[in-house]
Amino acid sequence: MEPIIKVEHLTHTYGEGTPFCRSAVKDVDLTIYKGEFLGIIGHTGSGKSTLIQHLNGLLRPTAGTVRLAGEDIWADPKAIRKVRFRVGLVFQYPEYQLFEETVYKDIAFGPRNMALSEEEIDRRVRQAAAFAGVREELLEKSPFELSGGQKRRVAIAGVIAMEPEVLILDEPSAGLDPAGRESLLRNIRQYHRASGNTVVLVSHSMDEIAENVDRIIVLADAGVAMEGTPHEVFSRAEKLEAAGLSVPQVTKVAMALRRLGVDIDPAVYTVGDLELALQPLRRRDAPC
Repeated sequence: MEPIIKVEHLTHTYGEGTPFCRSAVKDVDLTIYKGEFLGIIGHTGSGKSTLIQHLNGLLRPTAGTVRLAGEDIWADPKAIRKVRFRVGLVFQYPEYQLFEETVYKDIAFGPRNMALSEEEIDRRVRQAAAFAGVREELLEKSPFELSGGQKRRVAIAGVIAMEPEVLILDEPSAGLDPAGRESLLRNIRQYHRASGNTVVLVSHSMDEIAENVDRIIVLADAGVAMEGTPHEVFSRAEKLEAAGLSVPQVTKVAMALRRLGVDIDPAVYTVGDLELALQPLRRRDAPC
């Protein structure tokens, strides 16, 4: 796979030169590939938010380099604004950043700052709204008339409308009920499949990560603790627990069955995986 973002020896230190100096990320190396659906997990204080704010230049490294399509994003500081159009970042609770008179204008804000034609802006607004699950009839409403979940979708649509090569979502389902969470994540999966762009999902929910991503990066103690496919990462439950994390609920069930003597892979991580793993046992116990 071809890299889209490459982080090399990244360090960010807050309060440098003061008694309160601390490194939120330290000597981090990682690669994000074109078109992948990547998950980033880590306990509170592991450096997730600091890391992702470097990926589109909201923070500048204390040391190290962030490369976008092979180019150092800070090679020309005056051009950093263009990087933010190419790497879109949706913060946690982005609905608090809505401010325009209508939903349409809020979604159009980013594309309009890109100096696009009105025709192109309109195309992007309507396509992004569809990707994010914002219904057409809501476009002329005030965003402040919407529910919390609808506002969340409008804010996400505003970033999608810039058509970034990389879309980063920081805890996009935080605070939503289970139905709203699954609906939003379904829209994000559909966006990823339809656009072919890179999506980075940052989450505390192991189940959310397990059910959506192709590859996981685990942060702990300001660095990368491990990375791999969901199966590779969730099969290392003890190391995850040492990093202050857990495994998906389905994996916990599989591990418990294993301890009871059931011949099952303890690293299954979705309901579908568990069902497949149990099928041979079901056939074995079937009556003649």
